Amino acid sequence: MRGAVPGLATPYPIGTLLPAIFQEDQAAMRLTAGLDEVLAPAISTIDCLAAYLDPMLAPDDFVLWLADWFGTVLDENWPADRRRAAVARSVALYRQAGTVAGLRALVELVTGGAVEITDSGGTTWSEAPNTALPGRAGPLVEIRVFLPAGHRLDVKAINDLVAAAKPAHVAHRVEVSEHDRLP
Repeated sequence: MRGAVPGLATPYPIGTLLPAIFQEDQAAMRLTAGLDEVLAPAISTIDCLAAYLDPMLAPDDFVLWLADWFGTVLDENWPADRRRAAVARSVALYRQAGTVAGLRALVELVTGGAVEITDSGGTTWSEAPNTALPGRAGPLVEIRVFLPAGHRLDVKAINDLVAAAKPAHVAHRVEVSEHDRLP
């Protein structure tokens, strides 16, 4: 929560805006100086509003607020730069939601590794209800995550993330390889 910042001056002192008769009154000037001290952080925030709304520049607590504003769920264990990148890319990720490209971008953002996705790509339509889906076992998405050696990853968390991001009727399989991807 924002509060008083010791020594922060206001660029718009209230006392200078008063009529001359009040500017000569010491009690009025002390009262307005007290108000200046209380209002200075709010004025500073409003003057820097663009920086507060940019996830790469905003204070950490504002990044969490921006994430809530965009409906982005952040992991508290992520480093600050990854949380900021997630908020910055959230709108673009929403545009690609449910697509292979969107799933790849999301998993790469969360894991920090290279991601390879294989999609069965089967589609069909029918006028008759309960028609069998194309392919052997229906639609399937296979996700392979390649991490640099020594990096650890919670596979269950990635499975949960993929389950939430992909279409509900599509089955998925996640495989994590803890070595660099070969070209």
